[in-house]
Amino acid sequence: MSAETLEYHHDKHHNAYVTAGNKLMEGTPYADMDLESAIRESYKSDPKLFNQIAQHWNHMEFWHWMSPKGGGAIPGNLESQIKKDFGSVDDFKEAFVQAGVTQFGSGWCWLVWKDGKLAVTQTPNGENPLVHGGTALLGCDVWEHSYYIDYRNARPKYLEAFFDHLVNWERVTEIYERAS
Repeated sequence: MSAETLEYHHDKHHNAYVTAGNKLMEGTPYADMDLESAIRESYKSDPKLFNQIAQHWNHMEFWHWMSPKGGGAIPGNLESQIKKDFGSVDDFKEAFVQAGVTQFGSGWCWLVWKDGKLAVTQTPNGENPLVHGGTALLGCDVWEHSYYIDYRNARPKYLEAFFDHLVNWERVTEIYERAS
């Protein structure tokens, strides 16, 4: 991921969600809630606010799910669970990439912990596993602003590069171990 993509994505797109979300929360009961509670509460009752604050949360996590030294081996406990629930790391990678490729329009693909097992899901727009009862272990932004500068319309190449070179598996494992 190039510096130009990171600059636009973080400084422009993510910042816009923060600014708009803060403005929409002013003077509402949401202003006194922690972010995750506000996301869950606004999901069905205030879609305008939900989209801004959910995208803020998604992006806060997204930056932590990446590392300049990312990719590579998946730590033991998580790798064992991946093999149990997907058959192999390669099968998991294929499912994750396909979830991102097949997400119509803008959205996210996710590795989630739910009901005692791992699953790959996808959500439209700013929606995330918080509102579906799961714990997001890993998410990848498939809005065009995430990849268009570097990959143009080649979303599959972006997702493969994300998985192979950017994922901070230590962070994913920390979340997995807390959730499981």
